[in-house]
Amino acid sequence: MAENMFSGVGAEAYKDARTVVTTTTGKLVDVKNLKRNYKKLITEAEELWTLKDDIEKASRVKIKPAISKWIAEVDMLKKEVNRLQTEYNKGQWPPWRWCRLWWKVSNDLKTKRQQVRSLLIDGNIEKRVLEDELPSSVWIQNAPEIEENSPLREVVSDVLVHLKDENVRRIGIWGAVGNGKTVIMKLLNNNENIRDMFKYVIFETVSKEMSIEKLQEAIMQRLNLDEMRTDNVEKNAHIISDWLNEKKCLILLDEVCQTIKLDEVMGIRSNQNHIKVVLASRYLRICSLMETDVEIEVKPFSRDDAWKMFKKNVGKAISNSDIQAKARLLVAECHRFPLLIDVVSKTFKKNQTDSTLLDELLKSLQRWDSDRVEGIDEVLERLKVCYECLKDEEKDCFLYGALYPAESMIYVDYLIECWRAEDFIRHAEEFRNARSGGHKILCELIELSFLERTAKTKYVTMNKLFRKLAIDILSQKDNKYLAKPWEGLQEFPHPEECNQASKISLMGNRLSTLPETLDCGNPSALFLQRNKDLSVIPRLFFQSMCRLRVLDLQGTGIAFLPSSISMLVFLRGLYLNSCIHLTKVPSEIKALQQLEVLDIRGSRLNLRQIQSLIWLKCLQISLSNCCIERTEVSDSQRTGININPFRIPKLFKQVAVSLYSFGMGNHTQEQSGIISRFVSLEELSIDVDSSQQLRETVVEEAIEESAKLNQLTSLRLYFPRVDHLRLFVTKSQVWNSPFTFQFSVGYEDSTHSQIFESLHSPRYNSLKMVNGEGTDPVISEVLGKTHAFGLENHRGVSSLSDFGIKKMNHMLVCLLEGCNEVETIISVGGTMTRVLENLEILYVNNMLRLASICDGFVPIGSLGQLTTLKLVRCPELKKIFSDGMIKQLPQLQHLRVEECHQIEEIIMESENDGLEANALPRLMTLVLLDLPKLKSIRIDNSLNWPSLQKIKISTCRMLKKLPFNMVNATRLRSIEGQNSWWEALEWTDDGAIKQRLEPLCILN
Repeated sequence: MAENMFSGVGAEAYKDARTVVTTTTGKLVDVKNLKRNYKKLITEAEELWTLKDDIEKASRVKIKPAISKWIAEVDMLKKEVNRLQTEYNKGQWPPWRWCRLWWKVSNDLKTKRQQVRSLLIDGNIEKRVLEDELPSSVWIQNAPEIEENSPLREVVSDVLVHLKDENVRRIGIWGAVGNGKTVIMKLLNNNENIRDMFKYVIFETVSKEMSIEKLQEAIMQRLNLDEMRTDNVEKNAHIISDWLNEKKCLILLDEVCQTIKLDEVMGIRSNQNHIKVVLASRYLRICSLMETDVEIEVKPFSRDDAWKMFKKNVGKAISNSDIQAKARLLVAECHRFPLLIDVVSKTFKKNQTDSTLLDELLKSLQRWDSDRVEGIDEVLERLKVCYECLKDEEKDCFLYGALYPAESMIYVDYLIECWRAEDFIRHAEEFRNARSGGHKILCELIELSFLERTAKTKYVTMNKLFRKLAIDILSQKDNKYLAKPWEGLQEFPHPEECNQASKISLMGNRLSTLPETLDCGNPSALFLQRNKDLSVIPRLFFQSMCRLRVLDLQGTGIAFLPSSISMLVFLRGLYLNSCIHLTKVPSEIKALQQLEVLDIRGSRLNLRQIQSLIWLKCLQISLSNCCIERTEVSDSQRTGININPFRIPKLFKQVAVSLYSFGMGNHTQEQSGIISRFVSLEELSIDVDSSQQLRETVVEEAIEESAKLNQLTSLRLYFPRVDHLRLFVTKSQVWNSPFTFQFSVGYEDSTHSQIFESLHSPRYNSLKMVNGEGTDPVISEVLGKTHAFGLENHRGVSSLSDFGIKKMNHMLVCLLEGCNEVETIISVGGTMTRVLENLEILYVNNMLRLASICDGFVPIGSLGQLTTLKLVRCPELKKIFSDGMIKQLPQLQHLRVEECHQIEEIIMESENDGLEANALPRLMTLVLLDLPKLKSIRIDNSLNWPSLQKIKISTCRMLKKLPFNMVNATRLRSIEGQNSWWEALEWTDDGAIKQRLEPLCILN
């Protein structure tokens, strides 16, 4: 369109690229630059218009003022740019006119480009803020591992087929309790194909007591719309509907026991194509009333499937004829219900050597009519039989789970601290022994399915049926629990409900006031956390709670603690974290001489206020530059800093504590040296938001003070530089003792931190290094004790070996990201000493120069425990398994290669000569994404692939053959990929292999 401007201009005016135009005022205008600038303006403007559209789509229902202002400025600029376009493209003008016009247009172009660029910068900032506020597309649910040929998997496959049908909008899954409906719903929620089909997946458990208001509240919390929620159901439905408008969404509703009018809850109707619903209910009638298009019954397992599941859970011991005979009798008493089979078989396995207990277990299960298990009560009675097989301390710890909402994430360390405070952990007089004892109990309960692990290794959860079991058992005891978490309560329960309560859980409600005093039976635990509207605790509230052992006020709005806190003389655990308004504790707090655990992270307390608690065993505090947000107005005026609270990252708001914890802003000699006064400390955690620099004098003081503590067994600490790490290692009195640490060095990205922490156990020694350079002997020393290592954006090293890889034999997890000078992970250098022999997980991401995993022959025994290998965005990587490395990977289960554009073969023939057919014997999943040069997985079909269950391939257009024949990969259950890729595959036979594999395909 710019060419129109030149159509009437003589050839002499622009015959070469250096042509200029002189206006009547003597100004020079470069014609070529004018054209170039015009095109750049239009390109950048189009980018801005697109950004505006994206922001409007990403914005919440109610657009924030700052974004509204930005949008208005963009709209105004768009009109001006359109006007400029019109002037630029007017066509032919007389010479005297276009000379003047060009000069004017040239200036306008310059001005408008500056404005466009400025708005692009601001817009991208706003977009990132909005993206941070957007809900996750899916919340991964904790689902048990299910065999690919399980009947439950078949139901999942049926549902997937129906979801692809445009005429099916609602699907009902129904069947008796314990048949596995919840497992099916969780598998659907976590399914990768579902994520490809829908922008958002919403999973909600609909309890019998759940009202429309509570379901609405849960959905709005899931969609991060909680701040827009009103008291009007109709308005809330309209907000949800507007936000979901045209977004492809799958709604999974579990445990539906009464009709739900989704138009009232979410404003969605059955004829909306972009939203689909799958509901699970015990009753076919509910499915019909909710107008499902398809109903799928989940039936009990067949006898054969029931025995297979029982036998798999018990393991090799089932081969014993005596044990097998008793096992078959127990299977019959499970009535082919997966839930009962799972729990009974695991109880059987744990107690297989105790014949008396097993006889009692069988006898207890046989006392009911063997032909009838119809409702939840019958299932709970049978689960209770397994509960009676637990040890006493295991029973206490299991019942404690009733204080938390079903399926909620319970932080493991916190849970064990509560168990310790309640004296549930036997034979653990010392705090340090309680941790290990608590983990043993936790593992037992998980092994028996009474608790479940989650995708985040630091959390556990309790299944809703087991929580109901716990509540039923507690209802028959004298010491009852008052457990009403997250029920939307606005008023404290009636005194009659509290009278017999030995523990009270009111977490996550809407309490704004508490009674003046609590006249109850001296509870040992009081959970009031996350009642954010609770701003005041009455002066005498704690007066009659002298037996209280655990008090959790996390996330409440309190500004101070009352003096009656001194009455809690048996208190062991006090949680004040995220109390962002809390500035004061009374001097009477020194009366809490039994207190072992104190968490003040995210509060505005300072260490001086708690320095009398020198007997503490576990102290958790935090530091952050976000303290500026919490200083008084006069401080802001004095420093001349203007803080916009909307610009402070969400992470800061969640974990920040005023630097007054170390006296920042008023750092006096009186406040220094406080940490070392806590002479009994065994565990210290100092959380720092390291994405902004702190005053290093404060950090150095914290490090030096921590180094003086001689009873420490666990430390979580941040070091700005390697020098500070060396300072601690050099001066610490416990470094060479049995010691657990979580260290981070450098200014890190929170996303990297979250990914790294999700990969390892809370009791691992971990080291994160971010934005560092080179090597240092102290790094090698720390790595010698490290189980989990994260290295991000590090410069000055060419391989992991530069840090002294021979010392890394304790390492179990390694995450490398953005280290663009690294060319290989392992540089063997002629040594025959095995390296990384215990490494289980290796993640490599965004490594621009990485050419290989190992640059030579891998010593025998190296990488022998590796189970997971993930390689993403390594554009120079050509060899994965080099020099026979594949022979060293007998435990590898999961391999993912993504955006590695030089990869031509996964298993290179030239690098793996003489490979045995049983190579990679445990490989279960193979994911290959965006590998444009990939031609083969393996050059032939000679490998057995004995454990391979799933392959996912996407954007690998040159991959024309699969390494399968008619007899290998016998456990393969799914092949995911594009339909066009599948149809373009080449087959060496008459199509028999294709015919064998086609039923396994999930194509899109």
